Amino acid sequence: MKKIYYLKTCSTCVRILKELNVDSDFVLQDIKTEPITVKQIEEMKALAGNYESLFSKRAKLYKERNLKYENLKEENYKAFILEHYTFLSRPVILFNDFIFIGNSKSTVEAAKLAINEK
Repeated sequence: MKKIYYLKTCSTCVRILKELNVDSDFVLQDIKTEPITVKQIEEMKALAGNYESLFSKRAKLYKERNLKYENLKEENYKAFILEHYTFLSRPVILFNDFIFIGNSKSTVEAAKLAINEK
């Protein structure tokens, strides 16, 4: 599978997409206009190992709702990601059997290496 979950309005996501120089084999899904489905989040979790790794603790809503003081469980992370796109750590890059989550320099570099090795 070659898919990228991102936000079209996020300058960081757009910059990373340009850096990756992905070909037309990749499916791009703007999570704001096309929300993540239960099946999609479960596919991501299967590759990532858990929902928490997909969850963004930098999201504005995370701070507004004071969620850092809550004892969140796996099902909470899943529910929040499905509830609002901002809770997904972006971008999420699915490439064959690999998943790359977030925008850290090391994650982007690892994704670039994997994609360019095809």
